[in-house]
Amino acid sequence: MAATRVPLVVVCVLRVTLATVYFQEEFLDGERWRNRWVQSTNDSQFGHFRLSSGKFYGHKEKDKGLQTTQNSRFYAISARFKPFSNKGKTLIIQYTVKHEQKMDCGGGYIKIFPADMDQKNLNGKSQYYIMFGPDICGFDIRTVHVILHFKNQYHSNKKSIRCKVDGFTHLYALILRPDLTYEVKIDGQSIESGSIEYDWQLTSLKKMEKASAESKDWDQATEKAQDWEKHFLDAGASKPSDWNSDPDGDWQAPMLQKPPYQDGLKPEGIDRDIWLHEKMKHTSYLTEYDLSEFENIGAIGLELWQVRSGTIFDNFLITDDEDYAENFGKATWGETKDPEREMDAIQAKEEMKKAQEEDEEDFHMGRFNGQENSFRGFSRRNEL
Repeated sequence: MAATRVPLVVVCVLRVTLATVYFQEEFLDGERWRNRWVQSTNDSQFGHFRLSSGKFYGHKEKDKGLQTTQNSRFYAISARFKPFSNKGKTLIIQYTVKHEQKMDCGGGYIKIFPADMDQKNLNGKSQYYIMFGPDICGFDIRTVHVILHFKNQYHSNKKSIRCKVDGFTHLYALILRPDLTYEVKIDGQSIESGSIEYDWQLTSLKKMEKASAESKDWDQATEKAQDWEKHFLDAGASKPSDWNSDPDGDWQAPMLQKPPYQDGLKPEGIDRDIWLHEKMKHTSYLTEYDLSEFENIGAIGLELWQVRSGTIFDNFLITDDEDYAENFGKATWGETKDPEREMDAIQAKEEMKKAQEEDEEDFHMGRFNGQENSFRGFSRRNEL
């Protein structure tokens, strides 16, 4: 869907949140989802998706999402929306994922792409801006990826973030803020947060440019201060007759008075860091950064590998408002998570009861067959 200003009203919230929603997908219109999502034809062996709420769910219709259907396959599918830039804005990426098949090895993450991404040729080499979500393979890999594209390279969060490994639906959210902080939430709870620069071990280009500009300012200020001092020299003074330039250096006329340095600052003769700190108080620097900012966001997609299929992706959201994302999560996943577990528990009891009945039937049948065989064996022995 196109970016728009959308009010979201939730019963438990008394106020209306106004947010910019760039993309929102709940798959509530049946098979019409195929008009919005494009299956990649880059590889004829790519696995296919279907719309399903799975074997157990909280609500049969509301819990329908894109489900992987074929084992040991790569998958590639995407949806496009009106391009936008998150420059100077908070960016929230949120969705639900359910590994109903009890994932043994495969991805459950999503990718955010530039608007010029070729949907029909989407594959593992397609450039993306952000990769976010769970990845599971055995006992060693059970992590939440947060990978950002910066300076033509992909950079992973240096912190280890553990994902959910059960078969229930879970809500994943990534928040990137313009102050270069981030937060990862699972099921509405913050599980990791901090500084993007520190946790990715990166430095924003704006900061590097600012540092370079400050160094240049320091050199220029030193030169200006020296020129400024010339206006306060005693023009009538003359060099003493016993002045020796070799040991004493070049003679300079004395100052008439202490010069009132411009802006009250004199860079020469004071610590450079102190001077820079003071100068920054009087300088208006841009607070915009290019790290975690993307100029042409225009597509979301699933490009992943799964050994065992059955994962369901649903409730996709890209917005600039944290409150809206939280309320949207409550109105979707929050409403169906408990009924989903209740249905699973009921099914588990029914399956256990059925298994017990089958065991008892097998036991009785086996016992009868054993008696019959013993009788037959006894008869044969008598015949002998």
